[in-house]
Amino acid sequence: MSFEKVLIVEDEPVVRNLQSEIFMRRKFAVTTAETLAQAETLLARESFDLVMLDIRLPDGDGQHFLERLATLPERPLVVMVTGYGSIESAVACMRAGAFDYVLKPFSPSQIDVIIKKAATYRQLLQVNRLLSDQQGEEEGAIVGKSPVMLRLRQIIERVAPTDATVLVTGENGTGKEMVARELYRRSPRRQHPFIKVNCAAISENLIESEFFGHERGAFTGATDRREGRFELANQGTLLLDEVSEIPANLQAKLLRVLQEREFERVGGNRTIKVNVRILATSNRDLISYVEKGAFRQDLYYRLNVFPVHVPALRERADDILPLAEHFLARFARKLGIRVAGFSESARSAMLTYRWPGNVRELQNTIERAVILTEEGRMVSAAALGLPAVGSMISPGEALLNSSVPFDFEEKPAAVNEDGAPSGAGGNAFTDSAGNTLTIAALEKQAIKAALAQTGGNRTKAAELLGISIRTMRNKLQEYRDAGEPIEVAADTGE
Repeated sequence: MSFEKVLIVEDEPVVRNLQSEIFMRRKFAVTTAETLAQAETLLARESFDLVMLDIRLPDGDGQHFLERLATLPERPLVVMVTGYGSIESAVACMRAGAFDYVLKPFSPSQIDVIIKKAATYRQLLQVNRLLSDQQGEEEGAIVGKSPVMLRLRQIIERVAPTDATVLVTGENGTGKEMVARELYRRSPRRQHPFIKVNCAAISENLIESEFFGHERGAFTGATDRREGRFELANQGTLLLDEVSEIPANLQAKLLRVLQEREFERVGGNRTIKVNVRILATSNRDLISYVEKGAFRQDLYYRLNVFPVHVPALRERADDILPLAEHFLARFARKLGIRVAGFSESARSAMLTYRWPGNVRELQNTIERAVILTEEGRMVSAAALGLPAVGSMISPGEALLNSSVPFDFEEKPAAVNEDGAPSGAGGNAFTDSAGNTLTIAALEKQAIKAALAQTGGNRTKAAELLGISIRTMRNKLQEYRDAGEPIEVAADTGE
C-alpha cells in the first residue's frame, strides 16, 4: 500500500464515523474534521495521502477548498463526497482536480475501489517522478550473433518468465543492465514498474532511505515522508545495480527484505509488505568478497538463485562489427549525419583492439567517430581514435596526437617503435624528459583520460576504469588536497 494517512472532512457524525471505521479496518491512520477551518489547521500541521471531502460544510464550500488543497507542496488525492450529486457538480469537481467523486450513501466496497485506484495512481506518480530524473539509460535490444550471445539469449528466454532472483555478472560496459531490462521486458511483470537503484552512486548515509524510504523527521532534512525504491517497485521489478557496493551494515536488512518481502521505513515502525522481483548486477567477483568478509555469504546465495554472466566484448569478437554497424546507424540518425559506413582500415582497427571498456567503449567510440566524419564519407580508422596495439594512451590522446588532418582522410598515424603515437612525451610510461612514471602518476593519468573520455562524468569514468564511485571520489579529493585538482563536469552530481 503506497499511502496510509487519510483525512475525513465531514460534518454528519454518522457518515464521518462510517468512513473512519471503513478506513481503520483497512489499517489506515485516520484523522477527522467537522469543518473546513479544522481541516485547514490539520493540514498546516501534517500531510495526508488521501482527503475525503464533503462538498457542503457548515463554514464553506468543499469545492472551493479543493482548489486550496491543490496548492499544497505534498498534494493529497481528494475524493469529493456529496448527498446531492449532479453531473454538473461532478464535472466541476474533476476539473478542479478531484481524484474521484462518490455519492452518499456508499458501501465499503465502493471505498475499496477508491483505495485500489488511489494506491495504483499514487505509485504511478512516484515512479514517473523517479524515472524522469534518471538519464543515460541503456537503449535498444541485445545485439550479437556469436555463439555465446545466442546462448545468453536462450538463458534469458528461459528465466525471464519466472520470478527467480537473477544475478547478472560481467565486466564494466558489457551490457549487464541491458540484460536486466530484457529479463524485465520478457517477464509477466512488464506492465508494472521497473525501478533501478545504483548502489555505487548513492551516499552510504542515504542508501537505506533510498531502499526503504523514510518517515517525516527521521533525520535532518527529512521534511516529508518518502517511499523507497522497494515500495515504488511493488508488483514490478527492482534492479540492484552494482550490488557489491552495498555497505556491510545494510546487507542484513536487505537479506531480510529478500526473504520476508517486508521492511520498515527509516524512522518508522509500521511493517510494509511488497511483492517485488529482484535482479542484481555486479562487476566484482562476489565469491572473493565473501571470502574476505566484505559481503555476506547468505546474501550472496540469496541473490545468486539464477546466475547470468555477460561475456566481455573481446570474448565475442564476431559481434564487434555488427555492434559497430548498429551504433553507426543509431548515431548517424540521432546526429543527422549521413555516413557511408566503415572503411576497411576502420574495420581492421576495431577487430584488433582489445576493448577494455567493452560495449560501452565501442558505443562511445562510434558516436565520436560519427561526429568527426565528414558528411557522406566513410568512417576512417583515424576518426575512431583507437590507441595503437600495446599503447596505454586514451582515445582522446590518440586523436590529439594523430598526424591526420581534421577531415580524417585515410592516412596512417605516425608511431614510435614501441607502438605509441610519436611526438613529445615519448610513450605512456615516461614523462617528457624520458623518466619512467610512478604507479601513482600512471593512475592519475588514467583517471584524467577516463574523465576526458566521459566528458568529466565521475560515475561513467569510474565504470570505465573498473573502480567504484567512492574510490573515484576519494582519488579526486586526494588530488585536490595535494593542490593538483582534476576538473570534472559542473553540476553533474557524480
